[in-house]
Amino acid sequence: MKQPSPVLPADGARREFLGRSLNLGLSAILLGGVAPAFLSTVGAADFGKPEKTDISIGFIPLTDCASVVMAGELGLFKKYGLNVTVSKEASWAAVRDKVLLGQLDAAHMLYGMVYGAHLGIGSQKKDMAILMGINHNGQGITLSSKLAEAGVKDGASLKKAVAKKDREYTFAQTFPTGTHAMWLYYWLAANGIDPFRDVKNIVIPPPQMVANMRVGNMDGYCVGEPWNARAVFDRIGFTVTTSQAIWKNHPEKVLGTTKEFVDKYPNTARAMVAAVIEASQYIDEMKNRAAVSDIIGGKAYVNAPSQVILGRMQGHYEDGLGKKWSDPDYMKFFADGEVNFPYLSHAAWFLTQLRRWGLLKEDLDYLAVAKQVNQLDLYSSVAKTLGVPVPASALKTETLFDGVVFDPSKAAAYASGFAIKA
Repeated sequence: MKQPSPVLPADGARREFLGRSLNLGLSAILLGGVAPAFLSTVGAADFGKPEKTDISIGFIPLTDCASVVMAGELGLFKKYGLNVTVSKEASWAAVRDKVLLGQLDAAHMLYGMVYGAHLGIGSQKKDMAILMGINHNGQGITLSSKLAEAGVKDGASLKKAVAKKDREYTFAQTFPTGTHAMWLYYWLAANGIDPFRDVKNIVIPPPQMVANMRVGNMDGYCVGEPWNARAVFDRIGFTVTTSQAIWKNHPEKVLGTTKEFVDKYPNTARAMVAAVIEASQYIDEMKNRAAVSDIIGGKAYVNAPSQVILGRMQGHYEDGLGKKWSDPDYMKFFADGEVNFPYLSHAAWFLTQLRRWGLLKEDLDYLAVAKQVNQLDLYSSVAKTLGVPVPASALKTETLFDGVVFDPSKAAAYASGFAIKA
């Protein structure tokens, strides 16, 4: 049995203690009297007085909501002059709609979802803003135990099963323009399975994935943790691949809002970014992850056993078929600022996938659109004030697991170059 953290109270008192201790001395009590270097002496005055102090930030119950949750639990929002309510939402569609309507000021959001709203794909069109990245890695594709019993163990054996056309195969993702849809489609297509012609795909909110697989509503799904680990824990599914195996250190969730919010409340936006950066630094300290898992596992947040969350947070993986491994590319929240910097090339990649699968009907100036949304100047000003490194370039090439290289300067050619596409 995992023992409680030696520096934090156990059970329900932990959240109250964390907030109180940080407010009374920037975590001098929290970490045994030694204030950690990452909790900076920078404060609200360094970013100007917040124009709006009462803020609501939405999140979906996933492990990668941790930096938003912990920014509140650690008192970091208050440190930067904000009174933040973190709001647990039922679905990504609810998150999107509430941000568009101003019912949420900002949210833990899927990268591609922000661009879908910006371009008016499946929703009201509204100028959007990505303030920072929240995490890299840590998603997965789960297949049902019934498929394993039928001999499906990997992409190649799934391809053979689907090719028989003896029945319809159904796969779930969490949102049509979201990251999980793109990882699922990319992996299926790389294994020769057309995600629209060869199988059926449906949308299920993340916390409902396990229950739907348990009753046989789908053969597989792509989602963030802990809902892949939970399927293994409950012995109803196995992890056929992780998102970091598809693309090492890929971008995932972001802190998103509307461009209108940033224009109207720039100091508030900077304060939010500063708080979440510091929370990200805290979470990336491996020694803190047990405490973080306990907190976010509570009913108010992810509502899952902390041991189910913690394993993969620490890089301890088992696939449900007997394989166990230590993954160096586990979920990262900071990585010396690399996670949080809103690369334009990351945005361009998601736009190419929206084009590949027909959600975008024609090519556009991919990098120009990325510059409209990703708030490079705002993020960089906050990072530099906090002493966080900022990359020299907002562009970089990427190579995914199939060996295909993405060059953001050739985005249109990349989008049209796949054998399987809409």
